[in-house]
Amino acid sequence: MTGILAIFKREWLRISTSKICIWGLFVTPLLSLIILMWMMSSGLPSRIPIAVVDLDNSTTSRSLVRQLDAFEKTDVKYKSLSFKEAREMMQRMEVYAVLTIPKDFAKDAVSGNRPKLVYYTNNAFLISGSLLFQDLKTVSTLASAAVGLQTAEAKGFTANQVMPILQPITIDSHPIGNPWLNYSVYLNNVILPGILQLIILMFTVSAFGSEIKSGTGSKLLAMGNNSIAKVVIGKLLPYTILYAIMALLFMSILYYYNHFPLHSGFWPMFFNYLCLILAAQGAGVMLLGIFRNYRFALSIASLIGMVSFSITGFSFSTLAMDGSLSALSNFFPLRHFFLIYVDQALNGIPFGYSMYQYAALLCFVLLSIFFWGVLKRLLKENIYEL
Repeated sequence: MTGILAIFKREWLRISTSKICIWGLFVTPLLSLIILMWMMSSGLPSRIPIAVVDLDNSTTSRSLVRQLDAFEKTDVKYKSLSFKEAREMMQRMEVYAVLTIPKDFAKDAVSGNRPKLVYYTNNAFLISGSLLFQDLKTVSTLASAAVGLQTAEAKGFTANQVMPILQPITIDSHPIGNPWLNYSVYLNNVILPGILQLIILMFTVSAFGSEIKSGTGSKLLAMGNNSIAKVVIGKLLPYTILYAIMALLFMSILYYYNHFPLHSGFWPMFFNYLCLILAAQGAGVMLLGIFRNYRFALSIASLIGMVSFSITGFSFSTLAMDGSLSALSNFFPLRHFFLIYVDQALNGIPFGYSMYQYAALLCFVLLSIFFWGVLKRLLKENIYEL
């Protein structure tokens, strides 16, 4: 049998009988989905343990500690320690922040001596450290305002007269796209497609590289009637179908089971996943065509897949990167997937505004065509370099 259908059936048989394919194409994405969704099931970290060193132990300081403990993200687990004990707990990672209330805090606050609240956060753990810093800064501001209000009222001013001075600007914030500040919405919608892209890159290189390594490249070309187009389509189509099914599973869990934002509906986002799949397959073909070495191309594919998580821009804005890195980010398919996700799923802007990003993903497919000739020669001559 020859033609696309024959190559398609042959590849299905290779996938179903390969332990590496079963683990890589089925088990790894499913495990990633389960673990990541379970890890971030609470949405936002809460009840993060901290220690309080209360050297004042007055009514005011105890009230301050109770206010801090009432915050959802903060859990005052240890109180009335010495600073040395609190620091050692922080070093042992039993707590992630330490608040120190100085001696005579209440008396100095009322007398106008401006006592200092000192707090330390462990920013080696970025998320917990940032959240605790936010709560500690908030409670410090509230304490300062409360003391100012008490002092002013003692001098005969009313609350209506004092509040415009203590808080001249009132902030009413409304986060757009992710109003719950849910870290699962923020991270999993890009990490899971990023893992999928990494798998696609590696298995696309491996699909053709394994033929070269085993010396069956010429046989594969013969099945395709010596047409590299038939070989590429028949070879990659089974993987495309499997990746599309996996994308549907991701979408069903993210958007329908967990009800994550999907303002533009199903089809724009599924088309985004489909374009990412095709772009990653095109990038895999280009890598093998550029480096012409199976093992080296596979290593570069894994490197690109991992770097994508950093250079995409969802954790650190590309606008703040060096200009060369910002420009380089456009050569990663996941970057364009992320921009489409923000526009379509979070912001719900019209489909036409994302056409440039869809076209950029499809360009990876078109560019890969220029490397089909190199791929054909590699298969025909079975060039495998150690």
